[in-house]
Amino acid sequence: MSHPYLDESFHVRWSTLAPATVEADITLALERAEQKLADVVNQDRGRLSFESVIMGYEDALRELNESWGLVTHLDSVCNGPELREAHNKMLPKVSAFFAKIPLDEHLWDLILTYSKTDEAKALTGTQRRAVDELLAWFRQHGAELLPAKKKRLEEIEAELSQATQKYSENVLDSTNAWDMVIDDVAQLKGLPQSAIDAAKADAAAKGVGTPEAPKYRFTLKAPSLIPVMEHAEDDSLRKRVWEGNGTVGRGDKYDNTALVWQILRLRHEKATLLGKPQFADYILERRMAKNGRTALTFTEDLHRKVKSAFDREIVDLQEYRADKTHTDVRLLEPWEVAYWSEKRRHERYDFDHEELRPYFPVDGVLSGMFRIAEKLFDVRIAERQTTFSAVGDGSEAPAVPAESGAVEVWHPEVKFFDMRNADGVLIGGFYADWHPRDSKRSGAWMNYLKGGWPPNGERDRRAHLGLICGNMTPPVDGKPALLTHDEVCTIFHEFGHLIHQLFGNVPVPSLNGVNVAWDFVELPSQLMENFCWERESLDFFAKHHETGAPIPDDLFKKLINARNYMSAVAMMRQLSFGKLDLELHINHSVDENADLDRLGRTLLKDYIFPTNTEPPSMARRFGHLFSSPVGYAASYYSYKWAEVLDADAFTRFQHEGVLNPKVGRALRDNILSKGNSEDPAKLFRDFMGRDPDPNALLARAGLA
Repeated sequence: MSHPYLDESFHVRWSTLAPATVEADITLALERAEQKLADVVNQDRGRLSFESVIMGYEDALRELNESWGLVTHLDSVCNGPELREAHNKMLPKVSAFFAKIPLDEHLWDLILTYSKTDEAKALTGTQRRAVDELLAWFRQHGAELLPAKKKRLEEIEAELSQATQKYSENVLDSTNAWDMVIDDVAQLKGLPQSAIDAAKADAAAKGVGTPEAPKYRFTLKAPSLIPVMEHAEDDSLRKRVWEGNGTVGRGDKYDNTALVWQILRLRHEKATLLGKPQFADYILERRMAKNGRTALTFTEDLHRKVKSAFDREIVDLQEYRADKTHTDVRLLEPWEVAYWSEKRRHERYDFDHEELRPYFPVDGVLSGMFRIAEKLFDVRIAERQTTFSAVGDGSEAPAVPAESGAVEVWHPEVKFFDMRNADGVLIGGFYADWHPRDSKRSGAWMNYLKGGWPPNGERDRRAHLGLICGNMTPPVDGKPALLTHDEVCTIFHEFGHLIHQLFGNVPVPSLNGVNVAWDFVELPSQLMENFCWERESLDFFAKHHETGAPIPDDLFKKLINARNYMSAVAMMRQLSFGKLDLELHINHSVDENADLDRLGRTLLKDYIFPTNTEPPSMARRFGHLFSSPVGYAASYYSYKWAEVLDADAFTRFQHEGVLNPKVGRALRDNILSKGNSEDPAKLFRDFMGRDPDPNALLARAGLA
């Protein structure tokens, strides 16, 4: 019997990955991992070494991590009833296996015993950090608990994995359950033609309307929702979409309210079992912030610095709407905020983001972004030919591709690229999947399917295999997908995560790539977004899809002039997410009888744009916090924390040259290639020559 999920081939043969084989393959991977761990534990205690203990432990888990990673990836991009059932059947078993690892007293004794050997005491550099990090990880996850507490911790981990999976499914299913079909195009007055064309094509794809009498379908996916909220002149149309968006994770069979409280309670219980007063202190112990109070103080300090500008921007927008409608100043409705904000932006700067779309065809953006990476980091990126067979089809699966052959993908829109060093050595490959589907989760993300490492002793080099995914504007009527500037920034953001992984050059896999402190992991991604705002770098990829002309100077100036429009409102929105996250995990994790909406309004009274109709709590749809057992829980602040770092770090590019290869190489050598092999604060100092300047973020946002 073949086991496609366990196939060691570098390129994944997606057509062989049938839902029907998930149970057998993951069961076998679990059995093999258990046996490999037993072999590590049972080795001769008189001959312990870094290779046999630390690397042996890591090797024991690799096959299971990678095979289960394929299942969870497909659950994100090809979700369907059969795969969901197979995934959810194995999820408790996989979660239980990983939960038991730090609680295994024999494995813990082995690692402790090795750490006290003369060899371990003499270790330096990456090997020393690997031992220290593993010891800290085991302790943080319960290695020193009494047996009764270990048993309860295992139960908590199992309950968390199932509750967060159900939460994630509810968000996806409730998002897909809502749509709005418009019969009369006159109702769409104000919408960009690109949005109207996309809605028409979406309706036709669903069999709604005819060529003679077309209809227009809108969904809650970002490329469909945002143009309506920003541009539709029909107030009732925006209200319908806003109300539809409020059904995500809320009401009827997809309601996540009880799950939010269950997840918070379980996390709190886990933290107290492990000796911490609440979950934020537990999860941040080994991150840059160290504890929940530091993270909350950071968030509240930024709030204080931005609050006066935030209040001014609110009043300015209320007065603008009143002036334009010849009515009294009043609170806006939530479905009015984006609309009036965009109208005011257009009037103040003579600038509409839609003017930029023709300059951002998705293929051109990718090509130019790769050229920037090639110049900065001395690499070569080349697209590969791809082939598609339905996932799980398997009947005529192509052979594993040769180095220059076609690479199999999970959907016809997916592309594949190789990244090589200047000397031609393969660093890694990656898939790119950019457009929405009903079977695909929302948002944008980077992940890796196979972790690589450099040659080390008897170990040959292993290339990384990663992916970048999103839900960007799709192509319509044979035209290329034309992106907004925000979508371009998102692509650069995820590519920043990707190069952090692909450039990872640490011989210990658990310290490689993006396996870093959570409040440091967003530095490379957010730093890359800066290249979307510089003329020199924009000219690499911002070219008109028909003429090839760059963005005209006057349009570029409008983009830059409007960059910090409503910047306090934008920053406060992110701070509100971080504040809600930390407050829930620090102060309200056992308030199960509290009204989630009322609590959110109380906590965020000075953080959210005041509206006449009060919106439902974000918590029911906040996948960053509740769609996995840990994720960004008590850590959403890390976006702003890392933004302080990236705003400062990018000043080196601005001072020494936006596309200066010397600075790019320094970033690669000092941060991107180092993973978690050294303390992140030291890595930042190695690149900048000093500690971060906390004022850099406010200065960039025009709020200093």
